[in-house]
Amino acid sequence: MRILGIDFGEKRIGLAVSDPLGITAQGLETLKHENKRQVLQALSDICRENEVGEIVIGLPINMDGSQGPKAREIFGFVAELEKNLGVPVKPWDERLSSRQAGRLMIEQGLSRQKQRQHSDRLAATLILQSYLESKRSISRED
Repeated sequence: MRILGIDFGEKRIGLAVSDPLGITAQGLETLKHENKRQVLQALSDICRENEVGEIVIGLPINMDGSQGPKAREIFGFVAELEKNLGVPVKPWDERLSSRQAGRLMIEQGLSRQKQRQHSDRLAATLILQSYLESKRSISRED
């Protein structure tokens, strides 16, 4: 079973998928966010093609830990995903993932244009990798 990571945006949706063992996250093509039906269909196809059994979606929490309108929007989308895709969806704190993605791309020397092209995918990869690492640390404590 693979896990799909999502960095949900109004224009683009970053995607990443785990390897079958749940150790590493690899970025997928960024999905254009045209309308809800198109997004749900594309995510359904991706889940089927990649044998996804769980989804992790970035939850935009404010630095003080509070949840704003975007976080509430994500919780609504989580319910729709679970209903339409039939897989559990877990919101995951994405604080600083976009900033971290930006720093990594600058360190790699990517142009501003390349950064825009890859930022959503990298953010989704960082969200998913963080989730995978947390699962491993929990299983080691058991």
